[in-house]
Amino acid sequence: MHLQTVTDAADRRLDDYRGLTDVALRSLGDPGRGLYIAESTKVIARAVAAGHLPRSVLVQERRVDEIRAIVGELDVPVYVVPDDVAEAVTGFAVHRGTIASMHRPELPSVRDVIEGASVVLILENIGDHTNVGAAFRAAAGLGADAVLVAPRGADPLYRRSVRVSMGTVFQVPWTRIVDWDAAIADLHDAGFDIAALALSDDAVTLDAYVANRPERVALVMGSEGDGLSRMAIDSADTVVTIPMSGGVDSLNVASAAAVALWAVGR
Repeated sequence: MHLQTVTDAADRRLDDYRGLTDVALRSLGDPGRGLYIAESTKVIARAVAAGHLPRSVLVQERRVDEIRAIVGELDVPVYVVPDDVAEAVTGFAVHRGTIASMHRPELPSVRDVIEGASVVLILENIGDHTNVGAAFRAAAGLGADAVLVAPRGADPLYRRSVRVSMGTVFQVPWTRIVDWDAAIADLHDAGFDIAALALSDDAVTLDAYVANRPERVALVMGSEGDGLSRMAIDSADTVVTIPMSGGVDSLNVASAAAVALWAVGR
């Protein structure tokens, strides 16, 4: 790595971190992929371990040794800045001391991601980046082998998603579905039973489903407000519901994903 001290918040070398607008970042770097932001040494370490390459790192003096252990062998500029410069550039107090501008990797195909998997989590059009990050954390912690994100779902590499996931978006293989019907066909060809988590008169309870769990399972979780679309439910092999009490009809989508993943992984 190449340490460079920067004391002026207007320095153009820090432009990747200015405002941290994810839409703008996607247009920078490789035109086909763009960039994303990773915050904290733990998250940056997980990204680098997954093979993602930083374009640069912004670090406060107290974190230099930590970042050296992560990117010391890489050909990457590391900008060492005072606290007030970091805050002036990013617009917030950088409490964790390190931020990296990362090149977005090329996403694999659905077939490549599900190869060898036994439990897959599918996020259908979940728009909240916090929920996406939390769902990835549940996937990593509770044994999902892969995650598929529907075309209109929030970006797992959005800064908030990465932060909430604690970097587990780099730990679990994932890709974005381009064509829903093609992805369902790929899952069926690979022998997956597709279980849609939804409220339905013909739904089976989660405990009943896992009592006779198929060898390969794809759990489909829906959006925060409307739940799963009719298309997603109709394309499933089984509709599954989590029994609730206290007059509550459903859980937050990330919580529901955690419950379902724990149950199928027992």
